[in-house]
Amino acid sequence: MTQFLQYLFWISIIIVFYTYIGYGILLYILVKIKEKLHPEQPLTLPEPLPDVTLLIAAYNEEKIIKAKMDNCATLDYPKDKLHVIWVTDGSTDSTNMLLATYPNVTVLFSPERRGKTAALNRAMPFIKTSYTIFTDANTMLNVGSIKEIMTCFTNPKTGCVAGEKRIENKDKDNAVSGGEGFYWRYESKLKAWDSKLYSAVGAAGELFAIRTELFNPMPEDTLLDDFILSLRIAMQGYKIAYCDKAYAIESGSADMHEEQKRKVRIAAGGLQSIARLKGLLNLFKYGTLSFQYISHRVLRWSVTPALLFLLFPLNLILVIAQGASLYKIIIILQIIFYVLACLGAIMAKKQIKIKILFIPYYFMFMNLNVLKALFYLKKHKGKGTWEKAKRG
Repeated sequence: MTQFLQYLFWISIIIVFYTYIGYGILLYILVKIKEKLHPEQPLTLPEPLPDVTLLIAAYNEEKIIKAKMDNCATLDYPKDKLHVIWVTDGSTDSTNMLLATYPNVTVLFSPERRGKTAALNRAMPFIKTSYTIFTDANTMLNVGSIKEIMTCFTNPKTGCVAGEKRIENKDKDNAVSGGEGFYWRYESKLKAWDSKLYSAVGAAGELFAIRTELFNPMPEDTLLDDFILSLRIAMQGYKIAYCDKAYAIESGSADMHEEQKRKVRIAAGGLQSIARLKGLLNLFKYGTLSFQYISHRVLRWSVTPALLFLLFPLNLILVIAQGASLYKIIIILQIIFYVLACLGAIMAKKQIKIKILFIPYYFMFMNLNVLKALFYLKKHKGKGTWEKAKRG
């Protein structure tokens, strides 16, 4: 029995290490080898510039309409080639009235709230341009984002372009903005390396674009429409290019309670996506894309969080049963990490800014939310709507 627990312990450590650190190291090495063998060729902006549609899904966004439209007006792209469409799903505030004051904006309103995926499915038949850029109402795009995205599409193998998500810290470094900001910086680096190796593994809804013809309607209860849509395009043989020069800025969640709602929903969407993209688990069919998908996404949303929390009791049993120095060292390191995470939680509640503690706290917080996601899926089965997290 002890030998079995040893095997389980070391397999768990290997999987946890690979998921969060090892894959990044391996990815970096593979990218460097590829760059030596096949140097990347620079892309140029297409001429003439194509017409594009900026599609914004909204539900009760009256507070952000002006800021978002002002942001759209600053985008460096010919105004006659940039078509702005808002699809409002069940909005009951002043969203539609405010949008009506902008003559060059198309508003697709439905009084029934069926969720973001249903809204996107409804909007796409109205889009006549060859390219569709998706963005959220509460995110602001950098001035050159549209041109940067269109430059990526000059590669005929690119079917989707994923922009970069950036977290605005404003005037405070709390647990949410500090932890989430660090997480997204690391995620952005992995996405860039994924893209250089073969393809990014999914896109974030804050900013991404597709060749319009590649869109296929999704089940209305889809929780991660951006992830499912982008990977379905990749499964058609296209690549998802990652473009860090096109970015969307949004505020972090107002507090950890609001952030928990968002993270649990995303993790639930991840579990749902694994089931709906099960064909992508076939390494023999999808090769490098499957390897990236399993390493970067599937492990994080399935077995790794469970194994992470299993490590401590397994380690404790092995220390008691064997007393080997290596197991004692590992359990001490685990205790230190958990203590730091707990201190981070305490500091966050007291609004004491010790940023280094926010990282272990946010890491544990994310993995706990993956476990909670199972209950979310059961409770919200068949529903495509969710409660928005309040932003700081």
